[in-house]
Parts: sequence; C-alpha cells; structure tokens
Amino acid sequence: MSKVTLENVRKVYSGDIVAVDKANLEIQDREFVVLVGPSGCGKSTTLRMVAGLEEISEGKIHIGDRIVNDVAPKDRDIAMVFQNYALYPHMTVYRNMAFGLQLRKFPKDEINRRVKEAASILGITQLLDRKPKALSGGQRQRVAVGRAIVRKPKAFLFDEPLSNLDAKLRVQMRTEISKLHTRLQSTMLYVTHDQTEAMTMGDRIVVMKDGIIQQVDEPLIIYEKPINRFVASFIGSPPMNFLTGTIVRKKNTLYFNEKFFQVRIVDSMIEPLTSYVGKPIVLGIRPENIHDKLFFGEAPPENTLKATVEVVEPMGSELFLYLNTGEHSLIARVDPHQKAEVNQDIELVFDMSKCHFFDVNSEVTVV
Repeated sequence: MSKVTLENVRKVYSGDIVAVDKANLEIQDREFVVLVGPSGCGKSTTLRMVAGLEEISEGKIHIGDRIVNDVAPKDRDIAMVFQNYALYPHMTVYRNMAFGLQLRKFPKDEINRRVKEAASILGITQLLDRKPKALSGGQRQRVAVGRAIVRKPKAFLFDEPLSNLDAKLRVQMRTEISKLHTRLQSTMLYVTHDQTEAMTMGDRIVVMKDGIIQQVDEPLIIYEKPINRFVASFIGSPPMNFLTGTIVRKKNTLYFNEKFFQVRIVDSMIEPLTSYVGKPIVLGIRPENIHDKLFFGEAPPENTLKATVEVVEPMGSELFLYLNTGEHSLIARVDPHQKAEVNQDIELVFDMSKCHFFDVNSEVTVV
C-alpha cells in the first residue's frame, strides 16, 4: 500500500508563525492529488513534511502502514521532483538517473535496466550521454522525473515542477505527467499555484489558504460547488465575479438587489436565502454564465441588467468582456463572433441557476 495520510499536522516556525495548521488529508493508493493555493499558503511546506525535509510540529504522517514522523527522508521510500530540477551538472543524464540506485547498492544490471526503461517511457533515450547544460528546460524536467521513476517509490512528490517552463511546454509536460500517472499507477502528490494545472491533472484537488485546507474534492465539484468565497475566487480563469447587494422579498419570490439593478432568484435557492431577507449578501457568478441578451435569445426581463464595455479581450475561441455596471466590475466570457466595442452599452443576462451566494462576514457558501 502507498496510501499517504496526514493527521492533524501542524508546522510552526520560530516566532509562532503557523505555516500549516491542523491538516487532515488522506491520499489513496494510486491517486493523483494536487495541492493548490497562492504563494505562502503552506502547500510546499506540507509536501516537504511528507518528504521529511521539514520536521512537523504536531500530528502524524503515515506512508503506507507506518508513521514516518521520525523516519529520515531517504528511508521513507518516496521520490521528489523539484522546481529547479536539482540535477548534478557534472554527470551525464544516465548517471543522474542512476546515482540514487548506486547509493543504494543496486546491481549494475538492474540499474541499467531501470534507467533505460525510464528513459524509454519519457522519450529521452537519445539524451543519456548528454550533460544537463546541453538540455532544454523540458528535457531537464524529464530527466528529473526519470530519476524519480527509477526508484519505483511508494509515492511521487512534485513541487511546482513546471513553473520554470514556458507556457507551451508547460501544457505539454502537464499532459506527459498525467499520462505517466496512468502508466505507472503510482500515488502522486503534486504542488502548484496554477489552478489550471490543478483542474486538468488531479483526481482530487486540495485548496489551501493561510496554512489551512479549505476544500478537498474532485475538480469539477470544487468548480461547481465551492465551499467558500476564497475557493470560488481561486478556482476558475477568469475568476468568478462577486457583487455585494441585499436580498429583498417581492410577493412570493426573492430578488438580489444592487444599487443599479435587481435580478430574480431561482425557486430552488429561495429557502436557504430566506433568512437573508433585508441583509447584505455576496452574489458570485462565473464569466461564462453572463451573456449578451442579443446572443442569449429569450431571457426573463427580471434577470437582465445594463453594463458598459471597458475592455475587449479576443482570445481566439472566446471573447472576454470587462464590464462596468455602475457599482461593480464584471468579466463575461462570450462567443468570439460577438461584436463589442469599448464604451458600448450592452444588456446582459445572468444565468441565475448557476450563481452562488456567500455570507458577507464568514464568506461561507450559503447556496
């Protein structure tokens, strides 16, 4: 078993600086889990505690069936891939990949077999006689991954491995690591600040903020059902739009009322929002759920609002409109063939069945 479990794990640095607080996480055998969050949220510290490169202040870490709190990194049977590759510049690719096995006194035939097998999987067989300075960034990253593969560890740990690559190569390597996970069927824990990497690679995502795990779930569930405003804002590109207003009652239904417009709340959301009548609340709506009325077709008049186009951003397959309602700024993701010009006034439609509401004070999702 290569299950990795964290039980109430804390990391406190001198000066009572809490880097990770009461982290509870269970990574199943062969699962690909991504830790994601802004810089300084504790994700890399969490990974380094699993690796044994950081001592934990409280709690327990299990790898397989044993507690590894006091086990040296070399004895935890994990392999780590770093952001800066950490290759030995004076060694060839072959020796870089073989070095860890040589230290563990593996037979030469076994070392040769494992290195060539890993090189074949990663498509770097032709690079085995080169030194790191003769390799591109993507090739160096493949060597770093190959060095981990030859170990055949219980778990792979990746610490922002693609952040030094250009955008096109990042997409390619993202796919390669996902395919590698499918092929090796190994447990993988991957750290990134890039929510696109998290959404496309992970079986589950762990969203962190200020050292605390906010939500753990499958990518689509986190996208569609964020647990609080932070998760809703961090996952998704462009980010979710947030508007502060008040819930008001008219006859038998509820409306979200803002200074310059009012939109009707769908029936399925009325019950949880009833207690907020007359109180401030935050409405969240993703850019793809805001439409130009002309392109949307029939729309309830109570779900429309007027806005002014401030910036038009053509993206090829889609168009981003940066809008102003008079009180709030919005981003809409619309059809690329839509005609829009700066300073143009347009009428928008909110898909209210896809919106979210957050408590103003706690920022927890209400519905």
